[in-house]
Amino acid sequence: MFIQIVFGSLLIIVTIMIAGASYLVMEALFVRYHAWLVRRPHAPKQMLVLCVTALWILALVTISVWIWAIAFRVLGIFSTFEAALYFALVSFTTLGFGDVLLPQDWRLLSGLIAANGLMNFGLSTAIMIEVMRQLRINQLDAVRED
Repeated sequence: MFIQIVFGSLLIIVTIMIAGASYLVMEALFVRYHAWLVRRPHAPKQMLVLCVTALWILALVTISVWIWAIAFRVLGIFSTFEAALYFALVSFTTLGFGDVLLPQDWRLLSGLIAANGLMNFGLSTAIMIEVMRQLRINQLDAVRED
């Protein structure tokens, strides 16, 4: 049991660190393109930022799911990578069909991967809202300065 908790916690830390590092990169890009983003026309740029942010989040979810799937495969929990990837995706998104299960020796990982998915989706939602909010605030400030 202790090994499962430690291993699952380490995977959660890795995926959250990857998300954190990628958000720093995203912030650097927004700082770099700030002048362009706040110039008119605003609506197309808002749509572009929303789409890019959503795709960025999708990439982060994909990376996290693959990390878990690779871990399942390395531990020998699943005999095929497809089964490991399927279980990781279904569990990470908290869908949990239940048609593929972890062996009893590793079943605590299913709760940890679901918790990881909840944290990542919550973090991603907060980041997306903050990105759009800051973009609009900066655009409105630029309009007031004109």
